[in-house]
Amino acid sequence: MRILIIEDEKKIADFIKRGIKEEGYAADVAFDGGEGYFLATTNEYDLIILDLMLPKIDGISLCRRLRAEKVATPIIMLTAKDKTEDKVRGLDSGAEDYITKPFAFEELLARVRAQLRKGTPATTRLQVGDLTLELLTHQVRRSGQDIDLTSKEFAFLEYLMRNAGCVVTRSMISEHVWDIHFDTSTNLIDVYMNHLRRKIEQPGKSRLLHTIHGRGYLIKE
Repeated sequence: MRILIIEDEKKIADFIKRGIKEEGYAADVAFDGGEGYFLATTNEYDLIILDLMLPKIDGISLCRRLRAEKVATPIIMLTAKDKTEDKVRGLDSGAEDYITKPFAFEELLARVRAQLRKGTPATTRLQVGDLTLELLTHQVRRSGQDIDLTSKEFAFLEYLMRNAGCVVTRSMISEHVWDIHFDTSTNLIDVYMNHLRRKIEQPGKSRLLHTIHGRGYLIKE
């Protein structure tokens, strides 16, 4: 899952990005409405967290502009304005949710999860062969045995399982699991794939994780 944070206060943006990444999501940041518009229209995101008071293009105008251009990515507005009319304006401009500053990060995270669930199939479980991944509890099992994954390993496996049977390229993985600043020349993706193999592949069990040389990776029975 990849989230775009459009927030001009650097401390708040960094705080949100750090918390989002600790949950296993990829996160990009824009510090003004112009940059936010560019990123939102040139990249694929699962969610946008949008501040109302922004330089260049304010949050309301940016939200309306994105909706006018058929960008359907869910938007959570984040602002210090807490008057009812401000909330109504935000929601009427096309936002799905609205949260006011100051806020508890746990509340923001709960709202993020709620919006992401709306954009995913009703099932909360992914399964490939005897490997299961629970989206809500982050529990991974193979043949009934628990597998302990880090948040980034979980995000990587989730992306593979959502695309089960299809080859995903390194650029697709870096885009959806890491962020725009990810250095695709590093071997980090290979390192994480090796971690997943060590934890998931079991003696006597069918192989699930496959490398398609020159193309990318694939998960299938």
